[in-house]
Amino acid sequence: MGIECTFCVRLFKWFPVVFIATIVGWSYYAYVVQLCLFAVESVVEKVFYLIIYHAIFAMFLWSYWQTIFTNIGTVPRQFKLPPAEAVKLERDQSEDNQRRMLESFAKDLPVSCRTMNGSIRYCEKCCNIKPDRAHHCSVCGVCVLKMDHHCPWVNNCVSFTNYKYFILFLGYALLYCLFISATSLQYFIKLWTNNLEGPGRFHILVLFFVAVMFAVSLVSLFGYHCYLVSVNRSTLESFRPPIFRTGPDKDGFSLGRKANFTEIFGADKSKWFIPVQSRHSRDNVVLASMPVIKQRDTNEDCAKTLASTENKLAEDANTSFIGEKSVKDRCCPKQGVKLVNGDLLPTKVTQIKENETKPLL
Repeated sequence: MGIECTFCVRLFKWFPVVFIATIVGWSYYAYVVQLCLFAVESVVEKVFYLIIYHAIFAMFLWSYWQTIFTNIGTVPRQFKLPPAEAVKLERDQSEDNQRRMLESFAKDLPVSCRTMNGSIRYCEKCCNIKPDRAHHCSVCGVCVLKMDHHCPWVNNCVSFTNYKYFILFLGYALLYCLFISATSLQYFIKLWTNNLEGPGRFHILVLFFVAVMFAVSLVSLFGYHCYLVSVNRSTLESFRPPIFRTGPDKDGFSLGRKANFTEIFGADKSKWFIPVQSRHSRDNVVLASMPVIKQRDTNEDCAKTLASTENKLAEDANTSFIGEKSVKDRCCPKQGVKLVNGDLLPTKVTQIKENETKPLL
């Protein structure tokens, strides 16, 4: 009974995707067959419409596919508590003891976010320290890296691994609807005002209404996510700002508009609008969570942090790289350390105030 119930739930989750696929499939028939082949009389106009339409249609489907079927990834294993430690933490009823245990385990992990009471963020269901920007998805049942939200229309979490694809999916879906609306408008008016009858009348009229309706919905959603990209925030963070040692900071991960954009789309301009992986990765090892340490007291501290972080994150080859900057670029302050031929070399130490660190992704 339990297995059957689980299967039914999983099957039900695909209904929104099937619904979208059905609408898109019908729109293809209505536009290509009923509009372009039957309603449009000019051969040049037919060819022009069909070429542009299929180019947009292909990019739209490709982005949608990538958003749906890209694996959301897993939290790096170094964030997971050993079974004995997890049991010990669960049995200990003292919040102070739990906090000390988590602080001890996470002392070498690159985590900056905290709970409202200042503790290390810990997932009791997954038994792991939550990397910065990671959240537990109740639908997927796992902790998701840089989780934005769980989207039923793609039956997947929109997160670190597929956020670029999701943005492109929204953009191409909007372009798809706008193109259909613009090119079918004149035929919609003719059919509506002249009361012309024919097998294609219903399809063209409904196609125009559906395209306009979806375009209106997508404009606000696409615009909102473009704004989130520009400020380097997720949907969850826009409603609940991340908390650091110094308190909540809604702009805690912002690197500036240009850097925020490349954080998602990468530095290779040729891949910006193509739904393929375009972010930098080193030997298939991606940094799951990496706060930028702007200032440290000494060069030695920075070097220790760099070495510890690289050793920790290099152990897991199944995680992903968040951001375009390398570990050396992101872990070291702009003062006191310089990079020469890829090596970290100390420079003249300058006096830096304590507690002036601001974590960024």
